[in-house]
Amino acid sequence: MKKLLIPVMALLLITSVFAAQGDGLMSNNAGDDTQNTEQVQTQAGLETQTCAGYCGEVVQAQNTEQVRTMQQEQEQLMNQEMANMGSAEQKVYQNQNQVRLAVHALLSMENMTGGIGSQISTIAKQFNNSIQNTVRAEEKIQARNAFSRFLFGGDADAATELETEVVQNQNRIQEMNQLMEQCECDEEVKAMLQEQIQTMEQEQTRLQELAQSEKQNKGIFGWLFK
Repeated sequence: MKKLLIPVMALLLITSVFAAQGDGLMSNNAGDDTQNTEQVQTQAGLETQTCAGYCGEVVQAQNTEQVRTMQQEQEQLMNQEMANMGSAEQKVYQNQNQVRLAVHALLSMENMTGGIGSQISTIAKQFNNSIQNTVRAEEKIQARNAFSRFLFGGDADAATELETEVVQNQNRIQEMNQLMEQCECDEEVKAMLQEQIQTMEQEQTRLQELAQSEKQNKGIFGWLFK
């Protein structure tokens, strides 16, 4: 039995060293990715409290047609930024950019939604701040090297961070739905509000499924650390 334990422990020691090296590289890459994330958000035209995103005034639309035009312009800018990213980054931003577009639309509609406009904008800004966290967590998941994933499973910490943000965002979505029912605005504006909220809701479902899948991936040695 002792003869069997020695090579097993040696294997664990070697794999732990490799895993630590891999995670160290990922940590360095994550730092670069965070800086890139902030740069992209700044150029994408979004507003955050930390000024990592859009720090100026959002142009207020006068009608839904203007909102559509502004969304198209933002999407073109985001696509240009994605063209300079690696495939892993593109995979993250491709989905989360849809929430950015929804946030931008909600901010630009503040004057179109009557008495609830300022409340909707406040929640949209909170959503925008949350995007930074979900992008960072998803980038960690995508960047986890195959060797560490095979041995130790998914990134449980990043998955937990995603789940925390999803719960908070689901509460925000519920609040926005309640506000939308109070909106004294025409049906076209209401329909556009609902469209943006649905986009946010769909993304939370995707992130929740990603987090669950990441936690379920235990790896061949993952049980040792549970």
